[in-house]
Amino acid sequence: MTSPGPVLLCIDLQPVFLNIMPRSDALLRRCALAIEAARGLGLPVVFTEQAPGKLGPTAPELLALAHGAPQLAKSSFSALGEDSIQAALSALGAEHLLICGLETPVCVYQTAIDAIGAGTPVTLLSDCLAARRDDDARDALAALRHAGANILPSETIFYSLLRDIHHPFFKGYTQLVKKYG
Repeated sequence: MTSPGPVLLCIDLQPVFLNIMPRSDALLRRCALAIEAARGLGLPVVFTEQAPGKLGPTAPELLALAHGAPQLAKSSFSALGEDSIQAALSALGAEHLLICGLETPVCVYQTAIDAIGAGTPVTLLSDCLAARRDDDARDALAALRHAGANILPSETIFYSLLRDIHHPFFKGYTQLVKKYG
C-alpha cells in the first residue's frame, strides 16, 4: 500500500467516447497535463474503462504518460460500483479523488456522488471533463457542487498541491503548463 493521499481517477477516456465529445482535442491536452502533473507529484493515477472488451481501451497517448497505471474495467456507470476499482483505490490509500474524464452527467456524476456518499472528498478537474451536451454537464456539476464536490481547474489544484516555488516539482510543473497551455 502506498501512503494515503489524493489519487487521480481518469474515467472512461476511451477513443469511442472521445470521438463524440465536442472539443475532444482540448480535453485530451488538459487530461495529459493532469496525468503528467500527478505523476510528477508522485500521485497515483488510475484509469477506468467502460466495457473495454466492446468499446476498447483508454486512449493510448494518455496511457503512455501514466507509465503502467492500472486500467480497470467496469460495467457500472459509477467507478465505485465495481469492487475491483474500490479495492484498487483502497490499496493506493486514496483519501481524496481528483477526477477527470467523461461523461460528466453519467459516469463522472455517479462516481463522484458515490465517493461523497462514502465520505471520500472529491475534486472534479473542471477543464478535464467532457459531455456531449453542455447543459447536461452544467446541471450535473451544479448538483455535484451542492452535494459537496470541489470543482476547480486542474492548474488551481496542482498549484495548490505544490504550495510554493520551493517544491522540487515546481519547475517541472511550470514546463507542463507551458507544454499543454
